[in-house]
Amino acid sequence: MRIRSSLHRILPTLLIAAASLAQAEVSFRDSEDGAFDMSDYLLNHRGFLPVPTVITEPAIGYGGGAMLLFFSESMAEAGERAKETGIMQPPNITGVGGAMTDNGTWGAGLFHFHTWGGDRYRYLGAVAKINLDTDYYGVSDRPRSYELDGTLLVQQLLIRIGDSRWFVGPRYTYLDAETRFTGEIATELGALDTDRQIGKAGLVIDYDSRDNMFYPGRGSYAEIEAQIARDWLGSSQEFETYAARAYTWLPLAQQWNLALRIDGRATEGEVPFYAQPFVSLRGLSKGRYQDQYTLTGEMEGRWTFAPRWSLLAFGGVGRAWGRWKDFDEADDAWGAGLGFRYLVARKLGVAVGMDFARSEDDQAFYFQIGSAWR
Repeated sequence: MRIRSSLHRILPTLLIAAASLAQAEVSFRDSEDGAFDMSDYLLNHRGFLPVPTVITEPAIGYGGGAMLLFFSESMAEAGERAKETGIMQPPNITGVGGAMTDNGTWGAGLFHFHTWGGDRYRYLGAVAKINLDTDYYGVSDRPRSYELDGTLLVQQLLIRIGDSRWFVGPRYTYLDAETRFTGEIATELGALDTDRQIGKAGLVIDYDSRDNMFYPGRGSYAEIEAQIARDWLGSSQEFETYAARAYTWLPLAQQWNLALRIDGRATEGEVPFYAQPFVSLRGLSKGRYQDQYTLTGEMEGRWTFAPRWSLLAFGGVGRAWGRWKDFDEADDAWGAGLGFRYLVARKLGVAVGMDFARSEDDQAFYFQIGSAWR
């Protein structure tokens, strides 16, 4: 399970469900074009906010859940404070919630995001209980069902470098997990220690020049991460993980935009099978292509054919190799599809919609808030 490292990956999945909380005194019509718009509600909302979520991931099935969030102040209040201080600082957010899918997967958790020092320091802490039902493919290239029952802890502190767009800081992740295969056993893994602990710490470097955190039209985002798992960090085995990813959005014309993504991950040492990196693309079941190393590239074209509406076409390819196959022997994994977005909060740049994708092995649809790239 991956915990996102900063506010720009939390807010897009939290804000849009505020429509269900409509109050009589709040207008949901834009004063500019009269279209349905949630900008005023989202800008002025503070306090508790219940947020539902929909899950359509092929690896774990269909399902949903809800989260209760608490905002320390509204974004409008943060904007007014920024005018006085000259510094824009995101609101602090605390959330608790859970989710479940039709294959028995479920999870519940609590998180807190906090900034101070004029957004110079960003803290993220989370704890979660997970019960995951999914498949492992391995060298046999066929699904073997397994369960993972675990408790997850994440602690992270990012510090802005000067007045730049760069953040750097430590991240610590701990997972106490018990696993078991529920049918055919993946014998290539040898004798499994079903009860394992992963305690790893390392450094995270972030860069963000996007013009909008929700649905960018230009700019870039990048993250580099290196972590080590050692017994003195609470790990029952020793290994290293490395990850680097970058996204960029390029305006080609007034109504056209091209986005590019590249993602590379690597592991070394005694890594539990469920912690190995996998190729992640829309339309591709998560974990389907998994090994010691992964490399993924993806492109997305956007046509804004009306002020609030846009159509997307996307496609990508990835490869997993290292333990089971050499790079030249590994299969290419691809995913491609079409999608649409509606600009539901013009003043914030929040767009919602759906993506419809397929791969050689699966097909899926996704409810999206802003960009699919987190």
